[in-house]
Amino acid sequence: MDREKLPRVAYFCMEYGLHSDFKLYAGGLGILAGDHLKAAKELDMPLVGIGILWKQGYTEQHIGEDGYPYDAYHNYKYDFLKDTGVKVKVKIRNQDVYCKVWLVDSFDNAPLYLLDTDIPENGDRWITGQLYGWFGEERVAQEIVLGIGGVRALRALGIDVDVYHFNEGHAALAALELIREKMENKNMTFNEAWNATRQEVVFTTHTPVIEGNESHNIELLMYMGANNGLTIEQMAQIGGVPFNMTVAGLRLSRIANGVAKLHGQTANKMWAHVDNAAPIISITNGIDRKTWVDSRITEAYNKGENLLETHNLIKQELIDFVYDRTGVKLDSDKLLIGFSRRAAPYKRSDLIFTNDEVIGEYLKSRKIQMVFSGKGHPLDDVGKKIVAKLIEMTRKYPESVVFLPDYDMTIGKMLTRGSDVWLNNPRRPKEASGTSGMKAAMNGVLNLSILDGWWPEACIDGVNGWQFGDGFESDDVEILDKHDLEALYDVLLNKVVPTYYNDKAKWENMMRESIRTTYDAFSANRMLKEYYELMYTKR
Repeated sequence: MDREKLPRVAYFCMEYGLHSDFKLYAGGLGILAGDHLKAAKELDMPLVGIGILWKQGYTEQHIGEDGYPYDAYHNYKYDFLKDTGVKVKVKIRNQDVYCKVWLVDSFDNAPLYLLDTDIPENGDRWITGQLYGWFGEERVAQEIVLGIGGVRALRALGIDVDVYHFNEGHAALAALELIREKMENKNMTFNEAWNATRQEVVFTTHTPVIEGNESHNIELLMYMGANNGLTIEQMAQIGGVPFNMTVAGLRLSRIANGVAKLHGQTANKMWAHVDNAAPIISITNGIDRKTWVDSRITEAYNKGENLLETHNLIKQELIDFVYDRTGVKLDSDKLLIGFSRRAAPYKRSDLIFTNDEVIGEYLKSRKIQMVFSGKGHPLDDVGKKIVAKLIEMTRKYPESVVFLPDYDMTIGKMLTRGSDVWLNNPRRPKEASGTSGMKAAMNGVLNLSILDGWWPEACIDGVNGWQFGDGFESDDVEILDKHDLEALYDVLLNKVVPTYYNDKAKWENMMRESIRTTYDAFSANRMLKEYYELMYTKR
């Protein structure tokens, strides 16, 4: 690639996971966005990020004595933020709202510009308070700041942009600002401005779960000023009624992508009914290896040294970490399975516990140990009940099942480096990608997973990890769960457990193959190069 000729990209995302203590992320979307910026920095690509400075982050989630999660909030202050001296203005509910622009480039990342409404000029200082705010008006206000405010920030900073990349539908309102500019400054009609804007925008859709694709009452958008001067009829043309942010993203971009090959197929089926939509291709996610892969395991791999010996040192660090956090002392000689996910029903965090007659003895004897972590959205009672179920299991099996509260990047790093096995059992095809499995694989932690997300592209069953199930799908949840549970028990108890305890040579060979087959293929560097080749550069 000739970097001098590469298009200049502005990457819009609601959340960024750059460092555990920088509370701008909720889960996988933010971690991916952070890794995207780190890859851009490493490869010296002309890309900047646009986001929001969340004063209280997402949520700090702890477990009460009753075993149920509760949320706590703090006002975070950061001394590494750089004041750009720039403020931009947006209109929300017909009131001027000012957004101060901060620069973050302290984490080996491409420049990230963050908008902040918590300044004296504003009555509505609360807009940038909590990531994925509490009610509809707040969420729309946040999306106005990110999208419309983000484009205005780029203009005020003097940053020329060739391509606007919307990472999820939250950023779709940025295109309405691009349309407004063309209508006002170039005297274009609405349709001309829309078509011209599409040539500048690319869009990534992430979730196959329909509820995760945000919709707003179109009258609410008009009331809040999200339409940015467009009529209600024009808004309906873009996003439908109700106004769906993913539909808008597809209609406002020239090309779109899913985040794994299987997810690309799923997304095309999901959105086949949307007319005037961008074509959806696949670019599989990748991870920033400097952030997520332990250099000791990479060094041992490159030198052809004993991987298990190095892994067991890292495993002991996880065991010590768990003890410090929970008081539970796990056994370093016993199989340790890691599982950390956002608490969502389709991820089936508690699937393995379904039949106590099958799994109970393994847990009681500590032949299998499990460490879980995850968070539910503050308003998601179902997600919190999933966490509560896991806490119930820690009380039933106190020596072998552990839950680490307040899931964050620190916990994610410890688990994906120190576990022996990485378990993943979503309802196929609901997992878009699943980058935690990539992190585990590059650390020599063997994946035990349903053929969903990225794993169908990586899995060589019995060689670099294990699949369970055969890609079975069903709209009947009971049938699907029964099928997958039987497959999980079969592979775990008849393949994984015997190999771990009886064939260390095979286990180490599988670790080596896990690293060999994933280290380059699922890196963020590979991912970003594909974005430039397939989406950012016009063909």
